[in-house]
Amino acid sequence: MQNNNQISPAPSDSYAQSFARGLSVILAFGPSTPLMTLTEVAGVTGLTRAGARRILLTLEYLGYVSQENRKFSLTPKILDLGYSYLSANPLWELATPYMEEVVQQTGETCTISVLEGNDIVYIMRVATHRIMSVNLSIGSRLPAWATSMGRILLGGVTEKQLDSILSTSNIIGFTPRTVTDIESLKNIIALSRQRGFCFVNEELEEGLQSIAVPIFGRDGRIIAAMNVGGHANRVNRAGLLEIVLPHLQNAAFKISQLLKV
Repeated sequence: MQNNNQISPAPSDSYAQSFARGLSVILAFGPSTPLMTLTEVAGVTGLTRAGARRILLTLEYLGYVSQENRKFSLTPKILDLGYSYLSANPLWELATPYMEEVVQQTGETCTISVLEGNDIVYIMRVATHRIMSVNLSIGSRLPAWATSMGRILLGGVTEKQLDSILSTSNIIGFTPRTVTDIESLKNIIALSRQRGFCFVNEELEEGLQSIAVPIFGRDGRIIAAMNVGGHANRVNRAGLLEIVLPHLQNAAFKISQLLKV
């Protein structure tokens, strides 16, 4: 999967390099690096030790980073940054009740994501009590080309943008079923756009199936995708298409209509 921890500099008079470096430090922390020393932060971000130290101490002063035994970690206050996005997004308020209905009707988890770079990012998730092998939550990222929601979202970009995303994605075989041929992926994305839904069968993880539909904004463009995923032992393709899809489409239509108001 593509590494999104580095902030690429932009040659512009309006580019705030120090701010970009601060973001690169924040993004350096993750599941595999929850605690880091100053030297480790500098190594991950490509900053000098002095530069990394200034940023870390500033973040600590502001309450976004804490330090113990010479190791730094993010604090819960960092969630304020993500909440600002979610609270300003009309989907957050409008979609929740319809997602809850889908979960009640299908007994499976319902998720909404948006396209960010070459990935999808989970922005809403209403889960069941079932235990899945995948551990996904709000903020999780997955490669767009390999997921049902991603393929729906890719159906809303221009041909040039699609070519760029596919050519710069790390397209690998996650399972024996994963489609890795770019032309085949383009055909699947085009067919999904035409049908109004996308079904993915054990391409990202063995046993995991999902089906996704688009959510449209006021201007008629695809702004998000909503899906239901489940294990193949519980629900097969026919079940997803015949039982789950109508509920998913109904919810997405209602959310899209509210966004137009």
